[in-house]
Amino acid sequence: MKLEKIHHVAYRCRDAKKTVEWYTKNLNMDFLLAIAEDYVPSTHEPDPYMHVFLDAGDENILAFFELPTRPEMGRDPNTPEWVQHIAFKVKDRETLMGFKAQLEANGVDVLGITDHSIFHSIYFFDPNGHRIELACPDPAEQKKLELLDGVKWDMLEEWSRTKKAPRHAAWMHADEFKTQD
Repeated sequence: MKLEKIHHVAYRCRDAKKTVEWYTKNLNMDFLLAIAEDYVPSTHEPDPYMHVFLDAGDENILAFFELPTRPEMGRDPNTPEWVQHIAFKVKDRETLMGFKAQLEANGVDVLGITDHSIFHSIYFFDPNGHRIELACPDPAEQKKLELLDGVKWDMLEEWSRTKKAPRHAAWMHADEFKTQD
């Protein structure tokens, strides 16, 4: 028995309309569906909400909830902002550069391009404060992934024992801080 795929990923938003407009304008996502209820279907708790769904490509759905009766949304103050994010794959570096230019033209601050060895990324925040990453494969991705696959269990075991970064794949970041503009 195996899972088929992620049905959707849901986050909270401050304003459903502005969120939909931002994702359609900046990431070219299609607005698929809106559901609004006065009661939570699973708990039957009275809590009005707007639930919007966007097409993130290849049948991947990104959803948001606007919860007007709840306290203002925040983020976990004990987790660095670079940790919690959602990453979307783009076809290639040319597409990544195109999105970078489009985002910057729309006034979005973009970090990167960052070279992660197996892929290259840019980072930015949506209007709700969620960190977004766009990533494209590195041309030598397959060979590098095979190398990583060969050491994944050893790395996990060493990390579990020591809580220090294992050196099995130190080649990935041999050039310190591979960030370029």
